[in-house]
Amino acid sequence: MSVPLMDIGAQYGPLRAEIDAAIAGVLDSGRFILGPHVAGLEAEISARLGGRPCVGVANGTDALVIALNALDVGPGDEVITTPYTFYATAEAIARLGATPVFCDIDPDDFCIDPDLIEARITGRTKAILPVHIFGHAANMAPIREIAARHGLAVIEDAAQGFGGTCDGTPIGALGDLATISFFPTKNLPGIGDGGMVVCRDEALAARVRRLRFHGSADKVVFEEVGYNSRLDELQAAVIRIFLTHVDGWNDGRRAAAAAYAAAGLGEFMELPDERAGVRHIYHLYMARHDDRDAISAGLAAHGISSAVYYGIPMHLQPVFAHLGYRPGDLPIAEACASRALALPMHPHLGADRAAQVVSAVAEVVGQVPARG
Repeated sequence: MSVPLMDIGAQYGPLRAEIDAAIAGVLDSGRFILGPHVAGLEAEISARLGGRPCVGVANGTDALVIALNALDVGPGDEVITTPYTFYATAEAIARLGATPVFCDIDPDDFCIDPDLIEARITGRTKAILPVHIFGHAANMAPIREIAARHGLAVIEDAAQGFGGTCDGTPIGALGDLATISFFPTKNLPGIGDGGMVVCRDEALAARVRRLRFHGSADKVVFEEVGYNSRLDELQAAVIRIFLTHVDGWNDGRRAAAAAYAAAGLGEFMELPDERAGVRHIYHLYMARHDDRDAISAGLAAHGISSAVYYGIPMHLQPVFAHLGYRPGDLPIAEACASRALALPMHPHLGADRAAQVVSAVAEVVGQVPARG
């Protein structure tokens, strides 16, 4: 039996009638832009995040750009972030003319290492942008403490972390701003692009709302250069349905991770970690091995999908060559980029398929020639 990396259909299938009815309701209403479903979704996510104001935007990348813009990040500024993330994190910083300053990661949780942040702060630093990568929360307490001492803002990239927690606080309610992606493969998905900005207070939210609509609060007076970035009403209607299931889906992901461990995957690959106080929600299940590529090829021969994520860390991407980073500058991120492999992970994976994957990994690892 083949095992896909993700199984979106298994999530959507049982909800198809409810999804179809929601879409039909939007079509019948004639309200397609910033309608009641967008407002409803903003309120419902706000309620999960301690009442923080939430603003729906067109996609997760726009959420990052608008969040940075709302803090007046621009040319000459620096934003400290991780090199081990999707390009959009660093791209959003560069899009505004600011400079991403890359800080190496913790080898256990793949997130930015707080112990290394302070050495990268300069007089031009404006913000710290940690990423809750693969569904594991960044170590936010020391990050917030460093930011407070230096007068810096903290923006959470929560694209992969919705439903996770850090020391009892939900991901998305740990910084000055947070950004969410509703891309179809995320833990809280849509059926297309969509995003949200979570704000620490109403003043920031008002700025974000203005920025998402051409810099205007009323479509008549335009106060600044903004964006055309609004969460689609059809998307919001469907995401509201998925929101009622996301906790169960995340429980299913955690069960799948536990099944991998119980089936003995740790005998053959280095398993992802879960820091004390964190609720990991496994957007991706990232195991590590020195012969990652051989394992991936061997799994494919068994009909099991796997994938490499962030095989070239951001500091070594051609677009950032002008920043002067060289191989070896951020060794932990580079090691993860060369060793980490995403194994099948979704809420409906189940113990049997997890055991099937582990059995295949064991067979492949047994055939990999020893190094040295």
